[in-house]
Amino acid sequence: MEMNENKTVLITGASSGIGLAIAKTLADNGYEVYGIGRNFDSEEASHHDCFHCVICDITDTDALKKCVDEIRMERRIDVLINNAGCAYYGLHEELNASKIKEIVRTDLEAPLILTQMLLRDMKAYRGSIINISSVTAVSRSNPHGAAYGAAKAGLLSFSGSIFEEARKHGVKVTSILPDMTDTYLYRNADFEADDEAGASLSPQDVADAVLFVLSRPEGVVIEELVIRPQLHRIKRKKKNEFN
Repeated sequence: MEMNENKTVLITGASSGIGLAIAKTLADNGYEVYGIGRNFDSEEASHHDCFHCVICDITDTDALKKCVDEIRMERRIDVLINNAGCAYYGLHEELNASKIKEIVRTDLEAPLILTQMLLRDMKAYRGSIINISSVTAVSRSNPHGAAYGAAKAGLLSFSGSIFEEARKHGVKVTSILPDMTDTYLYRNADFEADDEAGASLSPQDVADAVLFVLSRPEGVVIEELVIRPQLHRIKRKKKNEFN
């Protein structure tokens, strides 16, 4: 904990799922965590003095920039974790422009903007960037999830490019690619993980991976980390169980 004392983390999508697990885990390990989310209804979100809940819609660029600038006035941001995710599943022609826009702005545009805002400073003090991508980013095709897969593939490409741009300045950039995880991401899908143990990851599995990445010694970078459940099994939802 002493090593992480006074280090500040900015993480998006921190009100639930993977983001909440990451925020709590890092706060428990000595980081000062600023978690951005649209709302924080969960009592768990306020369990720790080092976890600061910041209400902001990251698809509102002006609001996001203002929010981050206010945090920067108080703290130096040592670690940026682009975690917020949005997905809609189904045949691509069945989506609409609004849903496609939400996917791209949440999964790709916001990470690009946040990285641009913080990268110059991070080069000066050897900051870290962790992008929570998806195994869909390395799939050759993602039928019934084409827009989501494209956005996550773009995020993975962006991560690699930024690492090459900033590595000589000591900036670490890591992409974590989880497979099926037990979160609300699949609320708009007609499928979900099978109930059998080992068929899905837990948010804590991903949070533990983030802590592992951040605990690597100076000079060591994990550029990509794929995390999969042991089993590959999904089940169909009933029609009234998804939007």
